[in-house]
Amino acid sequence: MKKILSIITAAALAFGFASIVSAQSSGNTKVVYHIDDAETQGLKGLRNIRNHLDVSPQTTIIVVTHANGVDLLMEGAKDKKNNTEYAPLVSALKSRGVKFEVCEITLKNRNLKKDQFILDADFTPSGVVRVADLQYKDGFAYIKP
Repeated sequence: MKKILSIITAAALAFGFASIVSAQSSGNTKVVYHIDDAETQGLKGLRNIRNHLDVSPQTTIIVVTHANGVDLLMEGAKDKKNNTEYAPLVSALKSRGVKFEVCEITLKNRNLKKDQFILDADFTPSGVVRVADLQYKDGFAYIKP
């Protein structure tokens, strides 16, 4: 009787593990890229996202910016080191399904207006809350370039 219970338990565990692995691999990967400093993370982050999509095009990607990271999405913003404009890179990623969000608390704290941002930008009430919700509630992986 003990041997039969052991076999049944082992089979149940194996079945449960297989179900978990199958469930994890059946959905598309979801990732939040967190940018809070455009100067140090901007160009690197955009390149990371492009490379990410080149290898795994079905990935759902949301970029959340706050603090100095919102500068990445401002009209006319450029990388200071090599004078590369961000807007065309953001537009190219947006056309591949990437969503870009700007923290409205940052707007208020820095006296910025929504019309100062490129059209590819969306807005979220709080960048930090958005990152936390995407991770905890929505199961997004977290990447900070």
